[in-house]
Amino acid sequence: MLSGVITSKTKINILVKLFLNPAMRAYLRELASEFKVSTNSVRTELNNLTKNGVLVSEREGRNVYYRANTEHPLFPELSSMVRKITGIDKLAHSVIERLGNLEAVYLVGDYAEGKDSGIIDIVLIGDVDKAQLEDITGKTEKYIKRRVRSLVLSPTEFKNLSTDGTFRKILPIWQGTDSNET
Repeated sequence: MLSGVITSKTKINILVKLFLNPAMRAYLRELASEFKVSTNSVRTELNNLTKNGVLVSEREGRNVYYRANTEHPLFPELSSMVRKITGIDKLAHSVIERLGNLEAVYLVGDYAEGKDSGIIDIVLIGDVDKAQLEDITGKTEKYIKRRVRSLVLSPTEFKNLSTDGTFRKILPIWQGTDSNET
């Protein structure tokens, strides 16, 4: 979808990885290996994005880590654009709008790590109508052309799983106003 606007696939991959989860940071060789492209093509895009202030870089030992610049004036729009192209905005909206007593929705797995694997893993906290969830999931999968896997947990179950290392990364998508779980 972005390939018509941004001509570099490497740049698109970098934006998806770093703007889907703004807490994510990555270094040159890690990105080149993940995207299966040369370090030079990644370096060129990282330099351009950093020069324009879209990314910030931080040296740590021998590596230079890059992350999304959350202070950049275009950060909200770029983040929104990445969520739209990955389908996460539609998924979150559908789930929140039509499911029972929902306290929070979290993104876990590859997408929480900034990897567009084609499978979106979400964790729903609360009392959810599972038949409705299956219906929403099926419709959303057709619309966003990605597989969606969901896990429904109570707040206690989520707290236990999130502290025992079951989820490598947890990215909040939505939290209800009376939810105190993080």
